Amino acid sequence: MTTLRLILGDQLNPQHSWFASHEADVVYLLLELQQETGYVLHHAQKLLAVLAGMRDFARQLKAAGHRVRYVAIDDPSNRGTLEDNLDALCQHYQATEFAWQAPDEWRLDQQLQQWASRQSIPCRMVDSEHFYTTRHEAGQLFAGKAQWRMEVFYRQMRKRHRVLLQPDGKPVGGEWNYDHDNRKPWRGSPPPPQDTRPGHDHQALWHTLQAAGVQSFGNPAADALRWPLNRAEALQQLDHFIRHGLPHFGDYQDAMHSETPYLFHSLLFFALNTKMLSPREVVAAAEQAWQDGLTPLPAVEGFIRQILGWREYVRGVYWARMPGYADSNAFDHQRPLPEWFWHGQTGMRCLAHAIGQSLQLAYAHHIQRLMVIGNFSLLAGLSPQALHEWYLGVYIDAFEWVELPNTVGMSQFADGGLLASKPYVSGNAYLHRMGNYCGDCRYRRDVRHGADACPFNALYWDFFQRQRPRLGDNPRLALVYRQLDKMPAAEQEAIRHSAAAILQQLDQL
Repeated sequence: MTTLRLILGDQLNPQHSWFASHEADVVYLLLELQQETGYVLHHAQKLLAVLAGMRDFARQLKAAGHRVRYVAIDDPSNRGTLEDNLDALCQHYQATEFAWQAPDEWRLDQQLQQWASRQSIPCRMVDSEHFYTTRHEAGQLFAGKAQWRMEVFYRQMRKRHRVLLQPDGKPVGGEWNYDHDNRKPWRGSPPPPQDTRPGHDHQALWHTLQAAGVQSFGNPAADALRWPLNRAEALQQLDHFIRHGLPHFGDYQDAMHSETPYLFHSLLFFALNTKMLSPREVVAAAEQAWQDGLTPLPAVEGFIRQILGWREYVRGVYWARMPGYADSNAFDHQRPLPEWFWHGQTGMRCLAHAIGQSLQLAYAHHIQRLMVIGNFSLLAGLSPQALHEWYLGVYIDAFEWVELPNTVGMSQFADGGLLASKPYVSGNAYLHRMGNYCGDCRYRRDVRHGADACPFNALYWDFFQRQRPRLGDNPRLALVYRQLDKMPAAEQEAIRHSAAAILQQLDQL
């Protein structure tokens, strides 16, 4: 009697109830698969971090006395696909039962369900024991509604889980959301905390991946990869953030600066999304920091909103709308990504820095992703599907369930407004206010059109001119259209002409 239990690469949770006891008839399976390294082109650091984490997790399980079968990407017995490997392993072990934890990605969920339906042995899926919500709670909450607002979902989550609540059920401090307090630019002080993450030498693994023909892009940093290898390192990172980053996170969470890629951001979402950390323990640590008087309430609330609110909310959107959600394209944008998405060499300093940092570190914080790269992509009419695949591949913490709604819904408004109440776009004014990129840029931030004008300016106004039939009645954009209507006709024509010239030469910007 042998039970096989499959563990996926983003299920590295040693606290799962599976591991509470040692059962001699249970074998845990971890598989390195070409289908997972190649379904999109991945950043080299993402491949290394996930596979190194899987290998260390297998080591931990073996050390704890569990039976483990690890199939490496260069293992001669590796059959390549998930189904072929499972078929071979079931036969090898003469398995009498098969189980797996619920995948977070729709394609893997379908693949496993279809494989299991063809088996003659009992097969069952168990919960990953990670999230606050089930897959379909958000869909049930918003059933029949044209727009799904995160704030509604977030307040319900706060109430249900008694987070930052007074005994009477009202929010501590009297407000549910302190976003208005969390929009300060950073001008060099206070200094961001030091990056204390250990560096890991993954050169041997990198050579293995190259020998196996795995394609990737970006800087591999294989001799000093700084993403956590296991839960112990992730807990150290959590403690460091709570003590040194969270106190200033609220003030500067929307800030950007060329001298520091991380500012006061947590760097915890790779560990969270691979389940080395539990969202409950992260939320509890942040709330405790406020209760102990170590961190101001706006910082704690803003950080908790990212996890208890936004992270759970976009997961609900994903499971309610897949598989069709991936094809959403409300504006019918079709332009390919400019070539500099793959090397970062563009004259627009904000984009050169945000994309260059992404290629170097496999990381950019959420404002760089949304208001620099995503902002330009929407204004320029880039394909949301192409952008989705780039985001999914480049970022260390990007897994489809969380990345797709953020890209298609929040960043590109490609779902037509299901997730966001308005497109998140801006001209140069926002970028100048929240960052320091404009000073050394070849383009002039204060000019709307012409060869030297910041491309964001002409593209911004041209976008709203073109999309007036769709967006003109949106009450959140009334001010934008009033400003546009006040512009002389000659100014509007100059903007259109400048935007057309920009769009014809995206690769040369």
